[in-house]
Amino acid sequence: MTIRVVIVDDQAMVRAGFAALLSAQADIDVVGEAPDGRQGVQVSRSAHPDVVLMDVRMPEMDGLTAARELLDPPPGVVHRPRVLMLTTFDIDDYVYEALRAGASGFLLKDAPPADLIAAVRVVASGEALLAPSVTRRLIADFVQQRPAPRKDPSLRLKGLTPRETEVLELIARGLSNQEIAAHLVLAEQTVKTHIGRVLAKLDLRDRAQAVIFAYEAGLVRPGDSA
Repeated sequence: MTIRVVIVDDQAMVRAGFAALLSAQADIDVVGEAPDGRQGVQVSRSAHPDVVLMDVRMPEMDGLTAARELLDPPPGVVHRPRVLMLTTFDIDDYVYEALRAGASGFLLKDAPPADLIAAVRVVASGEALLAPSVTRRLIADFVQQRPAPRKDPSLRLKGLTPRETEVLELIARGLSNQEIAAHLVLAEQTVKTHIGRVLAKLDLRDRAQAVIFAYEAGLVRPGDSA
């Protein structure tokens, strides 16, 4: 299956470079580009991409606002693409807010070309781009520095079984499905089933939101390791 991608960035050279790189892949098709968030939303609504590469800082409408519009569309709009945030900085408050809104992860603009290609494929498959340790560190720093939400997330943990809680904890510590399966001595398909139930019970979109939820609920603490 071909992955349909829209690139939203205010720098024309960045858009052209990313488009050339991704279009050269047999399984990726760049179906649209936009120079700002507002046009990015319009292009995405008409092109129906699987993945939107969204720059964080742009004129007219920033990437965070655009991501929110795509991930929480108005009534009547059914299509919701996966959103991968692009940033020049390794710490950016917009990135965290985008993850809260449902973005599937973020990638530094100076990442190697192979990382960009892999990131698009990972996000398109429904996974969150949270494997790098820098991502876990940034999320941990964010949760540590922000006040707790009004509703206590730990109360929602009570709806999980002990095994589901264990799986959520390992997700938050950055383990892949394969690593979780090995850690718990389970089949990988069983782990996927547990993850699906965790996301459904907690009303979370994907692993990115699950990681943030686990930190906010106090299930894991910054600096914890598996």
